[in-house]
Amino acid sequence: MFPELNSAFGAGIMIFLRLVGMMRLAPVLSKSEVPAMVRLSFAIICTVILVGVIKPTPPPAETPIFLCMFLNFVFGALIGFVANCILAAVLTGGDMINTQMGLSSAMIMDPSTKSQVSMMANFFSVLAMLIFIYSGGVYWLFNALIRSFELFPMYSVNFHFENFINIQYLGQVTGNILFTGLHIAGPVLLATLAQDIILGIISKTAPQINVFSLSFLFKPVMGAFILIVILPMLINVITEYLVAYANIF
Repeated sequence: MFPELNSAFGAGIMIFLRLVGMMRLAPVLSKSEVPAMVRLSFAIICTVILVGVIKPTPPPAETPIFLCMFLNFVFGALIGFVANCILAAVLTGGDMINTQMGLSSAMIMDPSTKSQVSMMANFFSVLAMLIFIYSGGVYWLFNALIRSFELFPMYSVNFHFENFINIQYLGQVTGNILFTGLHIAGPVLLATLAQDIILGIISKTAPQINVFSLSFLFKPVMGAFILIVILPMLINVITEYLVAYANIF
């Protein structure tokens, strides 16, 4: 009796599952600090809006609905995974800085991942999240979600990975995680390395000085001082990195 309503309802289910899959892994949207009811309500509101934007069509005859539902969820999770890989490089840089500052034993509980993380990794994770929001990362995610319906229709069952994701860009994002982390942590690594060399010289010239205990005092102070000095430059580096890899969507 109401074919347009049936088409909109069926498309809404597919859009909702793809959106939930993206929110499951995407930065900002996957944070467990946000209550599940809030995220669910947000997903429903976005689904209602996207149904009007995408202008759904009736499903083809003999379409495997449950397979389409599963593939839509997987494709949404793929978008969130790619976005999460971009921020993983910043988290790697924070781990490197934390190790060089001698704070490896100072672990805190991260409610987002429900695991113990280092202090500097948590700091850089929050910093990267703020820069991601400021530079339009949430807009990139929803733009990628809307564009995904052109690349992979909601009722399609032919899932070819290489046709949807640029393999070259994905390889760069995953392969440059260590390189970008070193780029971010480079100043602190060099400063602490120079400090280790100076302490080594002191230990040879004055063996009575307990250099090992001094390193526990100087490394965190030196690392914190270097971070305060280079933080504006680090923000620019992280922003340029996020903007450069935004075109993967």
